[in-house]
Amino acid sequence: MDDKLMLMIPGPTPVPEQALLALAKHPIGHRSKPFEAVIADCTEGLKWLHQTQSDVLMLTASGTGAMEAGIINFLSAGDRVLVGTNGKFGERWAEVATAYGLNVETITAEWGTPLDPEQFREKLEADTAKEIKAVILTHSETSTGILNDLETINRHVKAHGEALIIVDAVTSLGAASVPIDAWGLDVVASGSQKGYMIPPGLGFVAVSAKAWDAYKTATLPRYYLDLGKYKKATDKNSSPFTPPVNLVFALQATLKMMRAEGLEQIFQRHDRLKRATRAAVKALGLPLFAPDECASPAITAVAPTTVEAEQIRAIVRKQFDIALAGGQDSYKGKIFRIGHLGFVCDRDVLTAIGAIEAALPQLGHENFTPGAGIAAASKVLAES
Repeated sequence: MDDKLMLMIPGPTPVPEQALLALAKHPIGHRSKPFEAVIADCTEGLKWLHQTQSDVLMLTASGTGAMEAGIINFLSAGDRVLVGTNGKFGERWAEVATAYGLNVETITAEWGTPLDPEQFREKLEADTAKEIKAVILTHSETSTGILNDLETINRHVKAHGEALIIVDAVTSLGAASVPIDAWGLDVVASGSQKGYMIPPGLGFVAVSAKAWDAYKTATLPRYYLDLGKYKKATDKNSSPFTPPVNLVFALQATLKMMRAEGLEQIFQRHDRLKRATRAAVKALGLPLFAPDECASPAITAVAPTTVEAEQIRAIVRKQFDIALAGGQDSYKGKIFRIGHLGFVCDRDVLTAIGAIEAALPQLGHENFTPGAGIAAASKVLAES
């Protein structure tokens, strides 16, 4: 049947009807008074979602563009930075920092395991000369389903006193609490196709007062991604360059939905869906890739041993029109990932689990009781 595709991947995520209708509106002038009002409304909503009174800037970019902006606006060539790498995206930020001539030191962990905050503490405490200018890390590592301990690592950065903390919150913003002001986070980047529940195309960067101080002396080249231009424009409810007008309409719609649901309720929903998904996968006799204690609320990675991950994905896509995500880099073909981020509800998780459960016997995986996955997920959902 046409047009029944169901996205259960970490992005793009499903888009609600309110946002689709907003996307279908006739565009208006991006320098007009009516659009200024839309930007003002979105900026207020973004600050609410980011739990900050500081700047939250909108860029026409992907999450990678937002992170690149977050790195290059506050640093200079040769600056020493620590980059946490335990997956595809942590490794990407090390590549971006290296491309701009930063002095990169990586703190690594195996894919599927969390970064060790103690390694950050040791490096930061040993830096008595205060040469480390930034710590760059991914909060929710999309490639593995790991949620790194941002709060603890940030405490060590704050104890250092000099270094900025620059955070990839692309799949955690809108799924887990990222209290920017309470924790004192300096630069936080995210993207529209995740927890914001709209299509790809907008990137967001939250910037602290400490980061703006660093901006004054940073010398890396920038033009389109110069966040100073975005702040100047945002302060006037405008944008420095042509924005995707209809995506901003859609953002206004989904921010309204999110405020109606409430921050704590959003975080509780994502946590409930995470626990239900993980319980179901275990009941189906499939190994999980990330430990329970550091599992992302956005994505669950599964590492099957009795069947091939890509075969599961293929059957679920062909027979049920449900898209699951595959593994990346060296884990391509070894894991598959179930997204439960953004505009996803209990019904969606049960549907995806049911499809996976139906696919497994076709591949010879029968070491589970029929209905076990649905029963395990339903139990969690009923108790939550």
